[in-house]
Amino acid sequence: MRSTTGIRRGFGLLVCLMLSLAARAQAPDEELIFDRTTTASSPYYYPNLLIRYNAGDTTLTKEDYRYLYYGYAFRDEYRPLEPNDEFDRTLLIASRIDPDRPRVEDLEELILAGLKALERDPFSPRLLNLMAYAYGALGNSTQERIYYDRMNKVMEAIRSTGDALTQRTPQHILMFDHALDLMTAEGLAPGRSRVVSRTTEYVPLVAPARIDGRKIKGLYFDYSRIYRNKPDGYVFKRERTWQFNNLKPREYR
Repeated sequence: MRSTTGIRRGFGLLVCLMLSLAARAQAPDEELIFDRTTTASSPYYYPNLLIRYNAGDTTLTKEDYRYLYYGYAFRDEYRPLEPNDEFDRTLLIASRIDPDRPRVEDLEELILAGLKALERDPFSPRLLNLMAYAYGALGNSTQERIYYDRMNKVMEAIRSTGDALTQRTPQHILMFDHALDLMTAEGLAPGRSRVVSRTTEYVPLVAPARIDGRKIKGLYFDYSRIYRNKPDGYVFKRERTWQFNNLKPREYR
């Protein structure tokens, strides 16, 4: 088994700071995404994009990932309010792993659970990160790079939709956890969120952060797609913070 020494300790700043995206951020165009992902002649036809994604195609661009991520909201399998027991099981397995001396059997169990969890949440940055870690720790650098690439490009796609600094420029998410994953990736500690409109939640920081010389107290996320097909009488309860247990993917340069 390959040593995990050098595996990244801080999920950290994986891409440029959020403010650098503000000038070119653009909210998803729902009609355009639906049209392009359901038209067979389109380069963004969803079944074709999904085949490439599942095959580990690292040549998929950030634009491809915008259609992959937001196009998923139109798929029958997108059911964000249904429980994902395998997701919870994956986190439970991860919590018992010693990142400095991981056991092969635990890593293999983590991968099996993670694959099942990804069937329900294929673009979860947290799951993709765990998969990158597990494969890397087992010495499978090919799969490690594939999952690391997926994780980064999913987060880039979300970041491309807004700077998250105001209610008018939120970042658009398909799962509430994706917002927390994104914040953690920026080295920010999320607090307990609150709904500020029918489409937007505000996630305050445990401690204010200074980004590009500006003091930031929290970020805004558009969660509207999550409740688009909400069952009648549904009450959603969720834990708004999470811990990553120091299971980090390799940092590529």
